[in-house]
Amino acid sequence: MRFHPCSRLKLRKAGNVASSELARDINRSSVLDSIRTGQPLSRADLARQTGLQRSTVSLIVDELIDEGWVVEGAFGQLPRGRRPRLLYLNTDRAGIIGINIMPRQTTIALADLNGHIRAQESIPTQPNPKSFIDVLSSYSRSLIQHHPEVTFEGIGISVPGRVDYRSQRLEFSANLGWHRVDLKGPLERSTGLSVQIENAANACALAEVWSGPHEGMSDLVAVTVSDGIGTGIIANGHLVRGPSGAAGEFGHVCMNPEGPVCRCGGRGCWEVYASNDAAIRNYCGQKPNRSRNARKSGDGPATSFTDILSLAERGDRGAGRALDEMARYLGLGTAMLINGLAPAVIVLVGEVTRAWKRVGPIIEKKVRECAHTHAATRIEPADDSKQPRLRGTIALVLQKHFRPRLFV
Repeated sequence: MRFHPCSRLKLRKAGNVASSELARDINRSSVLDSIRTGQPLSRADLARQTGLQRSTVSLIVDELIDEGWVVEGAFGQLPRGRRPRLLYLNTDRAGIIGINIMPRQTTIALADLNGHIRAQESIPTQPNPKSFIDVLSSYSRSLIQHHPEVTFEGIGISVPGRVDYRSQRLEFSANLGWHRVDLKGPLERSTGLSVQIENAANACALAEVWSGPHEGMSDLVAVTVSDGIGTGIIANGHLVRGPSGAAGEFGHVCMNPEGPVCRCGGRGCWEVYASNDAAIRNYCGQKPNRSRNARKSGDGPATSFTDILSLAERGDRGAGRALDEMARYLGLGTAMLINGLAPAVIVLVGEVTRAWKRVGPIIEKKVRECAHTHAATRIEPADDSKQPRLRGTIALVLQKHFRPRLFV
């Protein structure tokens, strides 16, 4: 096919416009992210950090101030010359709604531009997704109505299941029992806000490199341990999703083809040996006088993983054995990740980290036995009290503004 010369001119002009818009977007995101991570900063500081000309930085900063993203604070100190005005994120300007859905409980929170949570509430997770979406919509609208001073930037949602990255639909969650659920559409129509949905493990990985102790790290794996097991992978600075968003389902890698049946339909998956539910089953299996129905009704000695942790801390040998077995399988799966991916850090997320003094050495011992790549991977527990899953939902929304579109 041949193009008319005028067509080529139009294409070049369109390409130039697109390139110019992308460059502005990258520069703006770079300035905004530098303020987020280094505040307070002066315009001169920003020029040095970003490598942009001072005139370009001043234009971007003035635009961000006009739009309410950034505010000027006190004057900085210099040995001589004009004292610069220091720049901060305007934490009163914008709010993000974060929703962390888990099988038993869902947490809804309001956070500011710094990712600090200003309000939160926990509600039971309903088994019927349609009615539960109505509940989430109601709570989200209530948050918006009770904070009229805030400009809401969007809603971030983490779910324990597989998310199609293109359609933003929850394709399958074995632990919720949900199939092909559209959370995005109904919530957007109900609230008027854009909605970002991500697998819980991916959200945790984002939280770690976005605002956690591993901020800026380019190679990291987050392993979420709860009713199941999920893995979120950051490789070369990018979240690994795969073509459909299904990458990272290491919780359903088969450890034993003749093992227990998993919720996914397979047998012997990693999560049937190393999840919270596995520890509970293991503990109750040591108590022949305690039926499954008794555990569900609350009559048994351990009705939750929190009970297992408490019992083990008080010296219950059965609970201790259940934790030790869980730790060995966590170590085995962690060794698999090191052999396959060799990341700089593997971060374990979940209640099990509260017993790190007990489980950590067991995990590391199993890794030494089974990981043979000589990778210098560190294994670290996330601080469960800082709610990494919830922080991940906030990062989902914030990264749209603070990271260039090219890299998101």
